Amino acid sequence: MNALPVASVRDYLTGLQARIVGALEAAEGGAFRADEWVRPEGGGGLSRLLEGGKLFERAGVLFSHVKGTKLPPSASAHRPELAGRSWEAMGVSMVLHPRNPYVPTTHMNVRMFMAAARPGHSESDVFWFGGGIDLTPYYPFEEDARHFHTVCRDALAAHGAEYYPRYKRWCDEYFFLKHRNETRGIGGIFFDDLNAPGFDASFALTRSVGDAFLPSYLPIVERRRELPYSERERDFQAYRRGPMSNSTWSSTAARCSGCNRAAARNRSCCPCPRLRSGVTIGSRKRVPPKPSSPPT
Repeated sequence: MNALPVASVRDYLTGLQARIVGALEAAEGGAFRADEWVRPEGGGGLSRLLEGGKLFERAGVLFSHVKGTKLPPSASAHRPELAGRSWEAMGVSMVLHPRNPYVPTTHMNVRMFMAAARPGHSESDVFWFGGGIDLTPYYPFEEDARHFHTVCRDALAAHGAEYYPRYKRWCDEYFFLKHRNETRGIGGIFFDDLNAPGFDASFALTRSVGDAFLPSYLPIVERRRELPYSERERDFQAYRRGPMSNSTWSSTAARCSGCNRAAARNRSCCPCPRLRSGVTIGSRKRVPPKPSSPPT
């Protein structure tokens, strides 16, 4: 059996990270620092981080590519046919926390997992892709919501009309805050375990999702970044970041369960311990607004 072209996925992901960081640095007017790391058991990654910027209070665009000689039990418990295989997991994950409360927070993740065929066995490499983008405004604008979802829809359209409604619904359900009976932001798209269309088609769809991030988000940033705000809006931003950060952590931990989370450094496979909350959560009072108070 032919081996899967894992190198092409890595090349795409590292290129995607570089393109996103370059565009965000241009918008910020400042540089992200680089933190390159190596995992002794196999693999490593590159974290690009920014804190205390004029546009972004805290931002991270993180690449990880980790591998191992044997799948851990948590990864093969529901797929016993994969037990004992060598594996690789790679992805780009990002969280952006803006300073201006009128600029939304956003999350994006694209990833691939592969379990290699064992030598001497009549079997093939097993793979799946996953990812998504979602938007969490503190002060929603209908124009921004329409733009964001239109870009997401158009990114998936070439792969089939069924994908956008399915992945939008999946995102709404996956990030629903049950304990608060509310959605996290305005949703987006989310998918996982994608392999049915075959490697090339699954990879192409994943690239479309990754490539949609900048056109879905940067026009919103440019529309809202100069809007005036006061301490009142900043306090509301900090208040809303609380439930959002809890949802980000729990959902990302679930996505990175098994081999990926167990193998990679938490800060680069699961960026949320450092990035799930902007600095305002720890330094400002998270006071809910008074009922029926005006929006501005």
